Formats: sequence, C-alpha cells, structure tokens
Amino acid sequence: MNTGEQARIAPAAVASDLNLSDLRAALAAGWSDFRAYPAFGLFFAAIYVSAGIFIYFALFVRGEVAWLIPAAAGFPLLAPFVAVGLYEVSRRREAGMPMSWPAILGALRGRGDEQILSMGVILFVAFGFWIMVAHGIFAIFLAESGIGSESIALLGTGAGLMMLLVGSIVGGLMALAFYAITVVSLPMLVDRNVDFISAIIVSLASVRSNRLVLLIWAILIAVALFVAMLPMFLGLLVVLPVLGHATWHLYRRLTGKSGEIYQEAMEPELV
Repeated sequence: MNTGEQARIAPAAVASDLNLSDLRAALAAGWSDFRAYPAFGLFFAAIYVSAGIFIYFALFVRGEVAWLIPAAAGFPLLAPFVAVGLYEVSRRREAGMPMSWPAILGALRGRGDEQILSMGVILFVAFGFWIMVAHGIFAIFLAESGIGSESIALLGTGAGLMMLLVGSIVGGLMALAFYAITVVSLPMLVDRNVDFISAIIVSLASVRSNRLVLLIWAILIAVALFVAMLPMFLGLLVVLPVLGHATWHLYRRLTGKSGEIYQEAMEPELV
C-alpha cells in the first residue's frame, strides 16, 4: 500500500490519502485482472445480465413498462454481491494462488460463517425496500392521474416529472448509503475473517476519510453501470467485471494488509 496518513479503525487501519491517481490505477488493475481471467468475469456478469433481462421482459409482458425506471435504478444495488466472486479472483491472482471454479464459487459462501450471505440478504432487502419506496412515490404523485401504470407517457406530465425528480433524489441517497456500507465491507469479508458489522464500520470509515475521491468513484460506477445497461444490459459483460476487480484493488489500497497478516497482527489483541 502507498505510504500515507492512516487512522486506526477497528478492526483495520484505513488510509485517508486516496487520490484520483488511485482510481486510475484501480481501473487499470481491474482491466488487467479481467483480461487475465475473462471466463470468471463473464460468468458472474452473465448472471447479472440475465437477471436484468428477466426483470425487463417480466415487466414488459405484464404491461408495467413505467416500472422499468425504478427497477433499473435499484438494480445496481445488487451488483456488489454479484462481484464477490470477482474479488476472490483478484485476491487469488494478487497472492499467486491457483484459480479453480470451486474455489471462486466457494467465495460466495464466505468463510463458513455466513457473513457474506448476511450482506447479500441486506442488499436484496435494500432492493425490495427501494421498490416499495418507488411505489410510494408513484402513489403520491400519480395515483390520481387517471393514466394507467402501464403507460410510460405519464412520465412526461408535470406530475410525472416531479415524481422522477423526487424519486431520483431519494434513490440516489439510498444508493449512496448502501454504497458506503459495501464498497469496502464485501471485499474485506472475502479477504479477512471478520464479522459483517465490523466490515461495515471499516467501509464507513473509509468513505468518511476519503469523501471526495470515493464520491467520485461512486459517481463513476453509477454512470458506467447506467451506460452499460442501455444496450439490453450487454455492456455489463465487460463493465461489471472491470469495476468489480477495480473495487478490490481500491480496498487493498485503503486497508493494505492481507487477511493472513491481519490475523497475525490481531491475535495478541484477542488474547
């Protein structure tokens, strides 16, 4: 890890000197990981893309086209959990460990303590909560519009535009909150034997110590995912793996030590 000012945050020290060059370096490293092991990246991205296409056609068949916007807006909330396998690929490549499908897929189970699965449940609940909030916003602005929810034309009305504005603000705040708790916590759960609450604390500390740079990273992720979803989600086949691998390298830049070193360093404190 680059030397720099650090603040001690249990259970890890996080760097507070992240800069834009680190984002470029992370993206370059993410691209390198994807090129080195594209099969893993394409596999996990294909799961995400397939889910997106399924949601699209399910809403289209049911005639609820207007709900594509909140569904698409909330869909990136699930991306960090899909990226868990990508973090394991980057971890193994960095450590010079052999790659195998059982090992990579096994990362989704975590270290046998269900911590990653707990984070996954949180993310799926967050997605469901966002859909509920979107329904509530729709009811507030358009319940009495007289236009069926299946029509996307209502979005061009005054009430529809106001709904989009309020929904974008609320959705953006929710997405930012969940980004803050996952950007470091999920890679850490792959790398280290910690509980998900401690990992969330470290993630929040990382964001607090590097507000501007990690906000830029969040915006970059949001824009990249949005653009990648436009061609029937197919752009995600490349964008999602690269961003997933890059997030791992940002995590390593922020926390430095590997899981093994971390355990050795913490053992005296646990006695």
